[in-house]
Amino acid sequence: MSLIYKPQGRAGEYAKLALNIYKGCDHRCEYCFAPLATHAVRDEFCKPTTRKDDFLKKLEAEAKKLKPSDPVLLCFTCDPYCLLDTEKQLTRSAIQILHRYGHHIHILTKGGRRAIRDLDLMTPNDAFATTLTCLDEATSRKWEPGAATPADRIETARQFHDAGIPTWVSLEPVLDPDVALEIIRRTHTYVDLFKVGKLNYHAHAKTINWAKFAKEAVELLDSLGCKYYVKKDLLKYLTSFRLYDSKFRRGTKSG
Repeated sequence: MSLIYKPQGRAGEYAKLALNIYKGCDHRCEYCFAPLATHAVRDEFCKPTTRKDDFLKKLEAEAKKLKPSDPVLLCFTCDPYCLLDTEKQLTRSAIQILHRYGHHIHILTKGGRRAIRDLDLMTPNDAFATTLTCLDEATSRKWEPGAATPADRIETARQFHDAGIPTWVSLEPVLDPDVALEIIRRTHTYVDLFKVGKLNYHAHAKTINWAKFAKEAVELLDSLGCKYYVKKDLLKYLTSFRLYDSKFRRGTKSG
């Protein structure tokens, strides 16, 4: 398989299989790891392009050959609902192909309402996820200028949840611990799972007390009865590592 692949490292904690529909992303997030991971120049990465002309044909061949198992995540090194997708609409075709051969999907996006177009394709065996880093639009525009606003993303997650589609939120990267905790408080009634990480590959990460945030996040999630997964790079900051590690590994089964 060359399009559908097994993510490694931190990405592997989120999904066992993934598909990147575009090359690059026009959300222009300041914290984005993807240019580094794909050995791309950031300015060029932020001008996304479609993959080869035979992308959909090749995807169909792979989807047909691959035995359905774990859900396929869309996407890691791009956003399935980047601005380019409003024109190309390759994400819809990719979902249809994957479903045709029995594969379930997890959408991970900061595209907000752009994803509503494909809500009709989603099933209770799929999942919709959004990354939330901020709550106010001004901060979002600073860090992730091309992405949908936080309010847009939150409302879109609510609509998918109300339609019976499982939802999860990626609290990664965390830019402000207090804001991340407030996101949990505001959204927990329609988010089925929280995946909590930290900020990596950016100088701002050194300004945050990760041990304090990890403890407060776990306590809040427990108090609200939320299902959650703490990523390994944040998990190490918890003092009762062995107790929490056992608990969180069990929790991943719900995701």
